[in-house]
Amino acid sequence: MELGEKRLGFIGGGAMAEALITGLTRAELILARQITVSDLNEQRRNYLAEKFAVGVTTANNAVVADADIIILALKPFVMGDVLEQAGAYFTPEHTVISIAAGITTTYIEKFLTGQVPVVRVMPNTPALLGAGAAAVCCGQWATDLHRELALTIFGAVGRAVSVPEKLMDAVTGLSGSGPAYMYIIAEALADAGVRMGLPRDVALTLASQTMLGSARMILETGCHPGVLKDMVTTPGGTTIEGLYALEEGGIRAALYRAVEVACRRSGRQSGNNK
Repeated sequence: MELGEKRLGFIGGGAMAEALITGLTRAELILARQITVSDLNEQRRNYLAEKFAVGVTTANNAVVADADIIILALKPFVMGDVLEQAGAYFTPEHTVISIAAGITTTYIEKFLTGQVPVVRVMPNTPALLGAGAAAVCCGQWATDLHRELALTIFGAVGRAVSVPEKLMDAVTGLSGSGPAYMYIIAEALADAGVRMGLPRDVALTLASQTMLGSARMILETGCHPGVLKDMVTTPGGTTIEGLYALEEGGIRAALYRAVEVACRRSGRQSGNNK
């Protein structure tokens, strides 16, 4: 979907807003002159204005008045205060997209007047490099058109999928928190390489590139991970020995558990913001 002449506003000019502006303008889905960002930090406003030539302001209301699509790039704990002040300015002609973790569409809709379409997105930090994973869900007034807008925007900084809102806590536990799990695995692999005699920088490069290449193999070949695993596992070879050690150490159960407890924590946070 093309954004065309739609105007895009960010309430909050932090790292995720910067990543989205970078991805959207690089993909030529929107021009910098169509973007306005509000942020209280003068240094941040100046940085974004100089880097991207976007409009900047301290007034959230001005962003709402100027934009067709508003991205709430806010920390969860300030969302209520911001919407209390600016919520009356949103109209059903707007598309409101929130990236605040644990904040439900129902919670946001409470502050808005009329049938304002709200879309909730759970991105993750690799979006800063254009390699993010994001899930999108719709509030009660959002249509397929609003969903497609969000998928287009977040597809500019990685891959985006659509899920029902009831699954957003599972998304948070998997891809939202997932980069931290991957960093632990990369660190452990590198440490193991060092233990076997590799220099630290070499071990970390090999571990990181192996993770990157393996992920690309899954995404770009479309093969099931089990099939790709079997392709590098010969009978009686080194890989099957390593896999046996991983199974013996309970790696699958540990990852299952990590996603489960993170999902439940997210569910408790979401329950407080309904």
